Amino acid sequence: MQLEIKFKSIAVRWFFNIFLIVAIVVTFVAIAFSVLFASINNERIIALANDYAYEFSALSGSSTLTYEDNAISIAGGFKYKDKIEVQVIDRFGEVVVSTTGFKTATDSMPDYERAKDEGTAVSRLTTSSGERIMAGSTMIYDSNGNPLGAYRWITSMRSADRMTAFFIIVMIVSSLAILGFCTYSGLFFIKSIVRPVRDVSNIARKIAMGDFESRIEITKNDEIGELCDTINYMAAELSQAENLKNDFISSVSHELRTPLTAIRGWGETAKMSIGTDEELVKRGLDVVLSEADRLSGLVEELLDFSRMQTGRLTVVSQPFNISSLLEESVSMYAELSKKQGIELIFTPPAEEIEVMGDMNRIKQVFINIIDNAVKYTESGGQVLINQIKEEACVRIEVSDTGVGIPAQDLDRVKEKFYKANKTVRGSGIGLAVADEIIKQHKGLLFIESTEGVGTKATIVLPIFEPEEIENE
Repeated sequence: MQLEIKFKSIAVRWFFNIFLIVAIVVTFVAIAFSVLFASINNERIIALANDYAYEFSALSGSSTLTYEDNAISIAGGFKYKDKIEVQVIDRFGEVVVSTTGFKTATDSMPDYERAKDEGTAVSRLTTSSGERIMAGSTMIYDSNGNPLGAYRWITSMRSADRMTAFFIIVMIVSSLAILGFCTYSGLFFIKSIVRPVRDVSNIARKIAMGDFESRIEITKNDEIGELCDTINYMAAELSQAENLKNDFISSVSHELRTPLTAIRGWGETAKMSIGTDEELVKRGLDVVLSEADRLSGLVEELLDFSRMQTGRLTVVSQPFNISSLLEESVSMYAELSKKQGIELIFTPPAEEIEVMGDMNRIKQVFINIIDNAVKYTESGGQVLINQIKEEACVRIEVSDTGVGIPAQDLDRVKEKFYKANKTVRGSGIGLAVADEIIKQHKGLLFIESTEGVGTKATIVLPIFEPEEIENE
């Protein structure tokens, strides 16, 4: 298993945050269990030795004269000679008798020296031959409490040390196995994270460089898989946004080129006709001014969109008559709709209604909505405009019998750059700006449409009540 290790990488953080802690805990547990096992083993040996040598406690109560004889008698009948050696020591520290049958000379007896003060004591020793032994001494007293000597058991630690060493080896092997398993499983887990994260990083770089078609293969149904799915979704959205942006640039370029071409063509025509055909000059200047107004409107729309994107699209609120504003906006399209053979139907409302807001911004919305209705309605169609007063708001409806909007595009027509019909002039940002303006007026803009039947745009704005200013 190969895993690239980097400074401050996931693997390094895992090593310091997880593996190092696990290694310390495992080592501590292994040492603790080894010490505990050695301690329990020693306690077991001491308990067994005391049990084996217990019959020598019968020497208590002996006299100075009978002490040695009794010791020899007990030693002679001692039945655990093959398990442990017991020595009987007099009050001068000399061995009286040993269960081995010999009064062997002894090495130092620190346990006996301590037993003089403590009554009983145990020591671990190393003989002159290098053998590790354990010895324990218990003091013997006569009936008056005077010390007669002690009995001392001695046992080899060879078997116990082998058992302790074996246990320690088992603990070391077990610890290494646990750490090895943790290492393998940890690296496997890290690899399962690092590889998709690296894929995400690589794809993100490609996306950042403009390759919006790159996708991450999703192989896991977990948080990593969810992240990959999100990155893929982001790439799809960016790809769509990029396509919309390109369409927008193409559309705006066309929208700019058309009036510029007209301005240039009619400007040259008018220039050549000066002094020869004043009527043609006048007509050319009218076209130039008209197309200049069209360019000015497009530029203003682009500026409004820029302000909307940066949060600088502001409104100057004051009460105004929305009925008069709507009638004025409709009249701007009366001549155009007549030329295109479209019936523009608008009945001025009997009651004038005031709203609080920016009159120029609301007029901009009306013009955009009416312009769309006229633009997408063919000759012989109708555009119907109504103003309806409701309890606390006014509703303006602009309905047409135009081409309509496909159902799959209806939810997106208010998005920036989006154009459901790319064959008709327009920048694709008018409705996005209009929707933002209406929102800033605490109103709503709805678009309903059926493809091939027509479209209805509804604007809802709160009615202005004079009491609102008084309350403020």
